[in-house]
This record gives sequence, structure tokens and C-alpha cells, in this order.
Amino acid sequence: MSRRTLAIVALTALAVVAGATPASAGSSHHPHLKTTFDLPAGFQPEGIAIGNSPYAYFGSRVDGDIYRASLKTGRGEVITQGPGTQSLGMKLDRRGRLFVAGGSGGDARVIDARSGRVLRSYKLQTIPSFINDVIISGGSAWYTDSTNPTLFQVKLGREGKLPSAARAVPLTGDIEYTTGNNANGISASPDGRALIIVQSNTGKLFRTTYRGATTEIDLGGENVLNGDGLWLRGRTLYVVQNRLNQIAKIQLNWSGTRGTVVSRTTSPDFDVPTTIAEYAHRLYLPNARFTTTPTPTTPYNVVSVRIP
Repeated sequence: MSRRTLAIVALTALAVVAGATPASAGSSHHPHLKTTFDLPAGFQPEGIAIGNSPYAYFGSRVDGDIYRASLKTGRGEVITQGPGTQSLGMKLDRRGRLFVAGGSGGDARVIDARSGRVLRSYKLQTIPSFINDVIISGGSAWYTDSTNPTLFQVKLGREGKLPSAARAVPLTGDIEYTTGNNANGISASPDGRALIIVQSNTGKLFRTTYRGATTEIDLGGENVLNGDGLWLRGRTLYVVQNRLNQIAKIQLNWSGTRGTVVSRTTSPDFDVPTTIAEYAHRLYLPNARFTTTPTPTTPYNVVSVRIP
């Protein structure tokens, strides 16, 4: 167990003994849920995933630990030790499995969200890479690589069986990788027949087929620069613009080829939020604090806003 994890466990135990909980307001729809709560000091969060139960999962950029927190109390614990490299974007499937993007580790993991057991690990890249985010769509988990123009497909078998290896799907068409952070957040298209990816350094969105063919989504001259995590709700796509401390709300057509930016939401509580998940009529985001020099004692938290 890492020193940082031992510190997390100790701090969590102290909070329980003292009866302390992070200060936050309750949700108007669910008054017993936290809308803001603390994460362990020094954790450096990036990804978030929430399923049907009031628990949120977070990955650490320090060593890849996975932390589970109750949305009712704000308290949590590390449920699985990381591999020593990052845990970034993540998604839960209906079987309670957590699919995790491994950042500069060039890998992906699938974890039992209840026990924390690692069910499968995949080495996606052996060259410098940044496996940034993941979505489950079309019977597969799809991972982005912000360094190389490639998606990675973990094709699920009958009853969700995990394959022995992932498949590389080169990105073709409109997207052009340039200096900086390229393909980042990923979601399904509204019709469920393709994927949507955001290119952070250009602010462009792309509709991407399951074969990797990309077509730029017409935003009518708008862009989502610094786009990070994506959240699709019907035909509405929410894009976290991390360093701009805002969420862009985009109304898409059914196929996801065109979109209109209808609003942008910010909050004084935002401190470079990255990824996004929904629960109880709210959008939850971890503050990654990229503009703050990280130390083992740097505070981090989770914030939320009403769905705009």
C-alpha cells in the first residue's frame, strides 16, 4: 500500500471517528446528497463515473488509485491500488464494471466497482501515448489517445465477456493531430450509430464511425476550445472546457453531424474541472486544478451544478 493511500485511509478513518463531513449544500431534489465534497489531499483527480447508485468513482493522476465516494456523505475510500501510472477518464457499465483510461501508461483497465478487483488489463500502446477517455457504445468500450490518431476498441462478447486484447482503430478523415492535446473526451452520437470526440487543442468536435472515419461537426462557427469530458443527454451534449472553467451546452441533430451552442455554464467553484457525470438532476465534476502546482497536501474537491 502506497504512503499516499495509507494517508487517505487514516484521514478517512479520522473523519468517521470525529463525525466530520465536508461542508456542502444539499440537492433540492435529493436533500440528503452532497453537491460539493472534498477528495483526499494530493489525489490529483481527473476522471469521474457515476452509475445508478449514489456513489462516484475517481481516478488519480499520481499513481492510478481508484477512489469511491458516497454522494450522501462525501466520505470515501480507495477501492483499488493503481499501477503507478495515471487513471484518467472512466465509465461504468450495467454490470458494475469500471472501464479506466490509463493516460501516459498507454493502457486500459476494467475493474469490478464493488470489490475493486482488476478484471482485465490491456496494453494499448508501446510508443509514447496518452490514453485519455473512454465510452461504452455499440457493444464495445472505446478509448481515445490524445497523442496518436488512434481509437482503441475493447469489443465485448456475449453477456459482456471481456476479450483478451484490444484492437487499434486508426482515425481518418477530417481530424488532423497537431501539437498539444488532441482527441480527448468521447461519447456516443444521439442515434447510437457513431461516436463523438472532442479535440482539445482546436476546439473541434468530430462524428466518428466505428471504423474510425471522422467528420467535423458543424457548430456554426463556434468551438469548444480546451474541451475535455463529454456527457450526452438525449440530443444535448455537455462539453467541459477545463481551463476556461465552463460547460458548453450543445444541441445536436439526431445523427450528430450538426450542433448549436445554446449556453455556457460556469461557477465560482470551478477550478479547472475536467470530466463530468450526472446524478439526481446535477452534473458532477472533479476539480483537477491544473493551474495549481500539486503537492502531497494540495486540496482537491468535487463540485456540481444543476443541469442547465
